[in-house]
Parts: sequence; C-alpha cells; structure tokens
Amino acid sequence: MMAAIKKPRIRLKKIKFGHTCLVIGMLALVCFTALPMVAMICRAFMPLDELYLYPPRIIVQKPTLSNFSDLLTSLSASEVPFTRYIFNSIFTTVVTVFLSIFVCCAGAYGLAKFKPKGSSTIFAVITAALMFSSYVTQIPNYLIVTELGLVNSYWALILPKIAVAYNFFLVKQFAEQLPDAVLEAARIDGANELYTFWKIAMPLLKPAWSTLAVFSFVNNWNDYFSALVYINKDAMKTLPLALQTLAGGAGVVARSGSVGAATLLTTLPTIIVFCIMRGRVMQTMTYSGIKS
Repeated sequence: MMAAIKKPRIRLKKIKFGHTCLVIGMLALVCFTALPMVAMICRAFMPLDELYLYPPRIIVQKPTLSNFSDLLTSLSASEVPFTRYIFNSIFTTVVTVFLSIFVCCAGAYGLAKFKPKGSSTIFAVITAALMFSSYVTQIPNYLIVTELGLVNSYWALILPKIAVAYNFFLVKQFAEQLPDAVLEAARIDGANELYTFWKIAMPLLKPAWSTLAVFSFVNNWNDYFSALVYINKDAMKTLPLALQTLAGGAGVVARSGSVGAATLLTTLPTIIVFCIMRGRVMQTMTYSGIKS
C-alpha cells in the first residue's frame, strides 16, 4: 500500500494575553477619539426634539435634512447670498496655500542649499518666531494692513499668512536632506537655478510641501478671527465668520440644528483634504528626522 500522505500541520500562533489587552486598549482609544466626530455628524442630522433630550443623546434616531435647509435659509435671508461666503473662503484659502508653499519652499531651499551670509542668524530669528502665538502679532499685522490700505480686501486675509515661521522651519529641515550631487548634476547639464528649483528640488520636496498644504489649508479654512479683525463688509466675510455669527445672537436655541449642520460643513473639507494627503503627511513625519 502506498504510504499515506501526511497533511502538513497548521500551527496556530498563540495569542498572548498582553497583545490582546494592547489591541483592546488601542481600539478603545480609537473609539474614544472618534466619539466627538460621531457626535458632530449625528448632531448635524438630529431634529430639535432630540437635541434637547435629557440625558443627551449621541446617536441620532430620526435623521433629518431640515437642519441644512434651515442653515441655507438663515444665511440667505441677508443681502449676501450663501455662495458668496463659500467663494470668499475658497478663494482666500487656495491663494494663501499656493503662495505660502512657493514662498516658504523657495526661501527654505535657498537658505538650506546656498547658505547666504547671515543664514544662521536668519534661521535663529525664524526659530524664535515659533515661540510666539499668532495672537501676539495681531496688533502689528493690523497696523501694517491698515497702513497699506488693505482693510476689507482679500489681501488682508492672504498677505499676513504667506510667510509662516512653522512652514518655513518644516521645509527647511526637509530641504537640508536633498542630495547636493543631484542639484550639482543639473547645474552641470546647463540648468539654471530657477529650473533646478522648480523641476528638481520641488518634486523632491513634495512630501514636505504636501504636509505644508494640509496644515495651511486647515488653519486658513477654519480661521474666522482674521476675517473678524480685517473685514467689516458682509460681502467680504468668510464662511467660518458667517457661521460663527449665526451661532450667536438671538434665537440661538432655535438655530441649534443649523449650527450643527454648519459645524459639519466647515469641518468636512478639512477632513477630505487630510484623507487625500495623509500619505504625504506620514512620509514627512517619517523622514524629517533622517539625515542624508
């Protein structure tokens, strides 16, 4: 008789108790971290009778879209249409992000690779600027914007946010890791400095400026304080400021559902941008501490 073919034994890995506890703990932390997000989404679709239940309810039972229609009605009741607020926010945010990326990347690249005279002093000043809160510089910024005659204009919301110390610091630390041999090879082949920067350095710096784009977009999209300081005309208000105005004043109880819908609308673009760019952000965080 032919010898019976032995079936390979499948060895099951023993699940360690400590590993199981670690996984359960991490899942609990993830659920706890996601709880405010779940509550925000549910609140946007929650009718008024559920909003004021006691004890408070987190998960919506009877979702409704009336909060979003009430929001549009409340904002469209004024002379300024709702689409105007959206355009103001999108325009100022996109222009600020693009200009900030170009200025910070060009400055950081030049400081890291050309090392001009006094570069260490310049970088020390930039590093010292990281210790100051943005609210500390609001008065000098306001005086400068006022002297330039930019109040109630888009430039008042764009110019003060182009050269940010943190963005410059982030790109500069990443630019120092660019291989000098690649840049020198481009110069030997006849490429000028602008071509070398735009066609070689910028693609290599893509993880850094992608992270900068995410941070800059989130900060500028959610910023209502700058519009509150520099803008007096209703037609120039950004979406966060308009929604912040909606959240206060008389009738705030009746508008609680609209406020929940407004919170979701202002948060959703930042979540989408981060989900699209999260790979670049993680790559920057991974390689930012590695020296070539």
